[in-house]
Order: sequence, then C-alpha cells, then structure tokens
Amino acid sequence: MEPDQLLKNMENIVRECGKIILHADRSQNQTDAKPGHANFVTAYDKKIQQLLQTRLLQLLPGASFVGEEEDTHASIDTDYAFIVDPIDGTTNFIKDCRMSAVSVALTLDGERYMGVVHNPYLDEMFTAIKGQGAFLNGAPIHVSSQPLKNGIVLFGTAPYNEELAKKSFEMAYGYFKRAMDIRRSGSAALDLCSVAAGRAELFFELYLSPWDYAAGSLILEEAGGTAVTIEGGPLTLREGCSVLAGNGVES
Repeated sequence: MEPDQLLKNMENIVRECGKIILHADRSQNQTDAKPGHANFVTAYDKKIQQLLQTRLLQLLPGASFVGEEEDTHASIDTDYAFIVDPIDGTTNFIKDCRMSAVSVALTLDGERYMGVVHNPYLDEMFTAIKGQGAFLNGAPIHVSSQPLKNGIVLFGTAPYNEELAKKSFEMAYGYFKRAMDIRRSGSAALDLCSVAAGRAELFFELYLSPWDYAAGSLILEEAGGTAVTIEGGPLTLREGCSVLAGNGVES
C-alpha cells in the first residue's frame, strides 16, 4: 500500500473512533482507577483501543500493536508497529471538558514514520509522514517564528507521578515569567500539535508515556519544531520520558 493511501486509511479509522467519543453515553461511562494519582480508564478507552487494534492490524496484518490500555507491550524494534492512545486526555473526557484526542503513531524499525492526532470536538485532524511535512485537515502547518517572550507555553503536570508536581510547577512559573502566558490543556498529544500549528511556542512535561507523544512529536518535527527530553536527549519510544518541545526559536 502506498504511504499516502495508508495514512488516509489510518485517518478514516481514527475519525471513526472520534465519533465514538462525540456520541459517548456519559451516564453509562464506567470508570476504573489505574496505578498512580488521578489515573483512570473508561469503558470508552477500552472500546476505542479494541477498535483501533482490529482495524489498524487489518491494514498491516504483520504489524505489532502497542496501546495504553494493555498490561504488556509488544516490541517495536523491527518492522511496523502502531503506538496508540485511544483517548489522550481521559480525565477531560470523564469531566466533559471537550479537550481529548485519539492518537496513532506508526513506526518502522523502531523509528516514527507516520502520525495521526484527531480532536473530534473541533474536527481537527493533524497528520504527518516522516520527511513530508505536517498537516491540519490537509493544509500544511508550521511552527511559530516568535521568540518565547512573545509566546505561550503549554505544560503538563505529570499527574500520575506526584513526586514531580513541585518541580513541574516551579518550571511552569519560570516559563510564566519569560513568556506571555502559560496554559494547561490536559492532553499532551494536542499540546504538541498546538506547537506544531503555531498556536503556542513551547510545551513541556516531566514524564509521559510513548503513546502520549509518539504521533504528536513527529507532527511537531515535521512542522519545523524540535522535541527532546528535558535534559536535551532524544525521545525514546520504548519507555516513558520527559518531553520538551518547541519551535526552535532562541528565546
């Protein structure tokens, strides 16, 4: 299958999952706790992940599949692998804050190859194929050219890791003093795409899992931005890490 057609098929599957989010019966939304502070999974997380696994593996039957709602994860080191977050921003979804996304990355031999992030509430579909640029609903996007002093900083609080809370807010305050303002959306995937689209200049979070950033970080880089760990190292897809993402403009 040609890359463009494969990406289009992935978009269609993700859009179908977005419709499930939009039409969720909130009165029937069973919620279970997972390890970590304020870490939840809903029946819809599980339903969407199952749909993604079934439909995506029909596109690439030999691919591995790594989803957030799994106890064990397949290796992504060889051939194709899908890394998915069925609902990035589950707490937002539970509270009906309407800032959640379906995130799907496709890797090839352990490297990010394609990314799709869909916000069904705004009908926004962010996509990228490595080396071919980034797009929002089919139109090219690019990071902002503004320095941090004229910019907005997005951040996550790593809420499942309470020991990181104080440092997270100390960093947020530091950036608040250097930028125009700060924002906290509750979806790392959408924050990365916001930087990619030039809506903000920087995003950071002290701990994320690969499914939180695999797709969004590729979209950001294809839009001209950079994504590294807080220490400046490369992001890893085999385990979680911190993320510092920006437009690459000197502050």
